[in-house]
Amino acid sequence: MSADGTGTDDTDFLARRFEAHRGHLRAVAHRMLGSTAEAEDAVQEAWFRMSRSDTSRVDNLGGWLTTVVGRVCLDMLRSRKSRAEEPLDTAAAPPGGSAEGSAAVPRPVDPEQDALLADSVGVALLVVLDTLTPPERLAFVLHDLFGVPYEEVAAVVDRTPAAARQLASRARRRVQGAEVPEHDRALRRRQWEVVDAFLAAAREGDFEGLLDVLDPDVIARSEAGVTTGAAAVARGASTFGSAALGARPAPVARHALVDGAPGSVVLVGGRVERALRFAFVRDRIAVIDIVTDPERVARLDIGSV
Repeated sequence: MSADGTGTDDTDFLARRFEAHRGHLRAVAHRMLGSTAEAEDAVQEAWFRMSRSDTSRVDNLGGWLTTVVGRVCLDMLRSRKSRAEEPLDTAAAPPGGSAEGSAAVPRPVDPEQDALLADSVGVALLVVLDTLTPPERLAFVLHDLFGVPYEEVAAVVDRTPAAARQLASRARRRVQGAEVPEHDRALRRRQWEVVDAFLAAAREGDFEGLLDVLDPDVIARSEAGVTTGAAAVARGASTFGSAALGARPAPVARHALVDGAPGSVVLVGGRVERALRFAFVRDRIAVIDIVTDPERVARLDIGSV
């Protein structure tokens, strides 16, 4: 008999039932959180909650566990957002900017596993999911990717089914606006024009020009380095635009495909010093990932345009 009064046989039976759903739960948590380490934590928490609950009358254990892991992920996303929404200052400046004095946000890093996740889900989708609010992300992932009914999604986000449908719809429009089919050369050409306008506005100190090409809810993320595992985050066009204009201009910047996405690199002595990767929503820049750490820069796939 265990300490909580549950027999060993009962515990083994619960564990076997849970293991039958572990792969599905891990997939849900992966797409919700974008991090293998955090996904495993969420799945483990779902097991703890199941082991403390009476599931004998649960007809659809898979659905019940999906709802549980969804709630866990929602709490984790909200906690992450509250930590990340610190002023970035100049940490997310355009090429050549300074990151001194920026706010650092700890973030778990598991590069190899998260690279596999990105391959299975799609880098563009993962990037755009980070621009959604936690309820929007949960509604989209559960309904659109895993077919969870809106009634069940509503219970997780504590909204009406109609409100859950609206959350998923907003997320869907944002995701669809950011995905770029490889054969759509006209769309890719417009994105390069936006990159040109962004770099020109940053170089010339044109605040209004920056606002014209940035999504109002743009997210700019700057990695602080391999040893610290930290990141700095700026949200909103005005916040990022102000930080960008406070930075010194880049010495030499040029177009580049950064991990297959439109981007820009700064060259110093012929060497890539930093790289920017962009994601777009409705012909505006919605996400800017800025990589400055030499080891991370060296691992990027940087190609010519």
